[in-house]
Amino acid sequence: MTDVISARRALYEDEHELLRETARAFADKHAAPHAERWRAEGRVDRALFEEAARAGILGFNIPEEYGGGGVTDYRFNSVIGEEFSRHPASDGLAGVTLSNDIVVPYFTDLTDDAQKARWLPGIAAGELIVAVAMTEPGTGSDLAGIATTAVRDGDAYVLNGSKVFISNGQNADLVVTAVRTGPDRHRGISLLVVEADRPGFGRGRNLEKVGLHAQDTSELFFRDVRVPAANLLGEEGSGFAALMRNLPQERISIAANAMASVEGVLERTLEYVKERKAFGRSIGSFQNSRFELAEMVTTARVGRSHLDDLLARHSRGELTAVDAAAAKFWATEQYVNIVGRCLQLHGAYGYMLEYRIAHDYLDSRITTIYGGTTEIMKEIVGRDLGL
Repeated sequence: MTDVISARRALYEDEHELLRETARAFADKHAAPHAERWRAEGRVDRALFEEAARAGILGFNIPEEYGGGGVTDYRFNSVIGEEFSRHPASDGLAGVTLSNDIVVPYFTDLTDDAQKARWLPGIAAGELIVAVAMTEPGTGSDLAGIATTAVRDGDAYVLNGSKVFISNGQNADLVVTAVRTGPDRHRGISLLVVEADRPGFGRGRNLEKVGLHAQDTSELFFRDVRVPAANLLGEEGSGFAALMRNLPQERISIAANAMASVEGVLERTLEYVKERKAFGRSIGSFQNSRFELAEMVTTARVGRSHLDDLLARHSRGELTAVDAAAAKFWATEQYVNIVGRCLQLHGAYGYMLEYRIAHDYLDSRITTIYGGTTEIMKEIVGRDLGL
C-alpha cells in the first residue's frame, strides 16, 4: 500500500501489520495466478479455503479447541478484508472474507457445545465451506417477509422454499438458512443449518452477474428437506434477532472493504496516469488529472479516518447499527463514484476487460446493494433522526 493514499494508521498494532503482510502474500500466491480462470468458471477452487486455513487467514476467530486461532479482535478481520479488497484478484478472495466476517459468527456465537464440536473443526480447516441464506426471490431487503417454511415433524424440521443471491452457494457445505417457523413476522423466524448433502436440497444455476465473476452466487432450493432439530441455532423464533445482531458487523465490513478497494483503485490509477503519455507528456501531468486525483485521494483519506474510528468502536463492542448503516452507504457510494472517475482517466483502455479498472468498475456496483441497499441504509439513519 502506497503512503500517498494511506499512511501507517493508529488503529493497528505490529501484530496486525504482520497479518497484513501474510494476507498480501497469500493473495499473490494463491489467488493471482488463478484469477482469470476463476472468473471464466464463475467460482474458485475449494482448495483456496483449505490453503487459507493453513495460512491462518480462515477461521482465526474460531476457538483454539476447535482448530481455530482463538482471536476475537476484529481488527484482524479488517486487515485481511482490506488486503483482499485492494488486491487485483479481490473477487476470488471475497468468499474467504465473507466466511470470516459474516458467516462464521453464526457458528461461533449461536451454537451450543455439541454443534460447535460437529461443525467448527471442519470450518477451521477449510474443509467445510459455509454460506448464509437469507434473501428470497420475493423479499429483497425485507428479511421479516421470508416465506421459506420449516415445519416441525418429530425430531426434525421439514423445509420448503427457495433462496437467491447466495454467495458461496455453489461451494457451500453448510448453509445457515433463515426459515419461517411461525406466523409472526419477526418472532416466527428461526435459523437452521442445512447440510448440502441432504435429500431435497438443490442448487440452481450459478448466477451470471455484472461483476464479482469469480465468486459463486446461487439459487438454492428446499423440497421437503428433513433437517434435524439439533441443527437449530439458538431457540426457535430467535432468528430475526440473530440476523439483526450480525448485520452491523456485515455492514462495517462492507464499508471498510469498499474504502480499501478505493485505495487499490487509486494506487493503480496513479501508476497508470504517470506512465500513459498523450501529447508528449504523461496524462497525470494535466491539470484535470491532478485535480481529479487530488479530490479522490482526499476523499479516501477522510473516509479511511472515519472508518478507522468505527472499526475501533466495533472492536470495543460500541458500534451502533445506525453508524454501521451510515458507513455502509457512504463508503460504497464513494467507491462507485471514484471507480467511474478513475475509469475515465484510463480513457478507452479503461473499457477493456484486460485492464483491472474495468473489473473494478463492474465489481463496485453490487456494494451499494448487498448487505442492505443504500436506500434502506438511509432509511435507518433517517429514522434515528426522529423523522
